Amino acid sequence: MAPSTFKLNTGQEMPAVGFGTWQAAPGEVAAAVTHALKVGYKLIDAAYCYGNEDEVGQGMKAAFDAGYCKREDIFVMTKLWNTYSTRAELGLSKSLAALGLDYVDLYLVHWAVGMNPHGNDDKFPKLPDGSRDILWDHNHVATWKQMEGLVKTGKTKSVGVCNYSVPYLEQLLKHAEIVPAINQIENSPALPQQEVVDFCRAKEIHVVAYSPLGSTGGPLLKSEPVTKVAERKGCSPGTVLLSYHVARGVTVLAKSVTESRITSNLEIVDLDAEDMKILDSYSAGGNVTRFVYPPFGINFGFPDKLEGKIMPNSVTA
Repeated sequence: MAPSTFKLNTGQEMPAVGFGTWQAAPGEVAAAVTHALKVGYKLIDAAYCYGNEDEVGQGMKAAFDAGYCKREDIFVMTKLWNTYSTRAELGLSKSLAALGLDYVDLYLVHWAVGMNPHGNDDKFPKLPDGSRDILWDHNHVATWKQMEGLVKTGKTKSVGVCNYSVPYLEQLLKHAEIVPAINQIENSPALPQQEVVDFCRAKEIHVVAYSPLGSTGGPLLKSEPVTKVAERKGCSPGTVLLSYHVARGVTVLAKSVTESRITSNLEIVDLDAEDMKILDSYSAGGNVTRFVYPPFGINFGFPDKLEGKIMPNSVTA
């Protein structure tokens, strides 16, 4: 039977399936979050840069008020954005205010990238040529040291990272007093990132997958490996793609604002070794596809593009 939770290195129990709020349209988020909590989701994923933490907070409050769940029954995580990489406590305080919470269960470094905190935009500062206003001397380990300090404030129960490749994780762990609880990465049969998953497992860093379906209208849902497993299991291709992660010991984030789909995304089926072999055939021979490329102006942290290199001046020895 597929697990319903995974234990983090902090001792916390993280649900195997979470509700994602990235790219949800304004005005639709609050109701979606309320419905998610009503039908049984226990993990809510948010981020400052999504610009909808206030709606996420409204949706949670409505669920609490309706008696669908209590704050202590759910796991809430949000993320430090790049323009706050030198001001982690301020970033967390702003997120808590928007969410209407006293604490989050997990606070994450969104990217190991710093952007100008005094630029022409709070979230997405740009240079005159239109490129992102990057801090090229950014030290992501210094940001992590600030994150470690936040645990002592009680405003977050634990800390973790997002979008970290193996070279960045290796750097961080050389200097870390607290091992990240999780690494949230883009993950699907089209982008299994097995080297990252294996490294995290060896270091007891739990992996959380976003964009599990690839992309809207992408090829994964209609691909032969996925439809073949769906036929074997008597379920939808979407259920197969979500179940793929749980079978790997990975938490998966499902995103939708449609009530029926929010509900159906909680359905996880047990995948056996043969099912996983079929799904792994999608990326056989290096046939990998990444769907999320933030316009940072660099091929940041992606082994398939960066060949294991790291961003210049990203850390001091």
